[in-house]
Amino acid sequence: MDTREGKNQKSDSIFGTPQKLLIPLMLLHLREWNSHGYELMEKITQFGFTPINQGNFYRLLRKLEKDNLVSSEWDTPEKGPAKRVYSLTDAGEKYLDMWAGSLSQYQTLLNNFLDLYNPFFPINQSSPKKERPMDDMQ
Repeated sequence: MDTREGKNQKSDSIFGTPQKLLIPLMLLHLREWNSHGYELMEKITQFGFTPINQGNFYRLLRKLEKDNLVSSEWDTPEKGPAKRVYSLTDAGEKYLDMWAGSLSQYQTLLNNFLDLYNPFFPINQSSPKKERPMDDMQ
């Protein structure tokens, strides 16, 4: 294996999904529907997070519950084991709103960076560049 290839693979993992986004993403999913922990973990993995350590995930859910951002109840179906169902609290909704505002500001910074990084072929599709009139190109 080429050593440069190994460095690229390593740096790709450095720039993977930031782990700090895990909490607001959990809250966002719980805002849409109440969920068992395993369901929630699957949705977050489908969103793009690399596989999550199950033990750490459940510890984080318990911490969010202790901090009153989520609540849980036991779901005791007639068949099968009881499972905890998690839901978003009012405090969790406010915390999620704060994160959404912060992420919006961060997105603006990232868009500005990418526009400066590559001004001729913008990477950001949400804010298209104004094209120069054909007369200016001649």
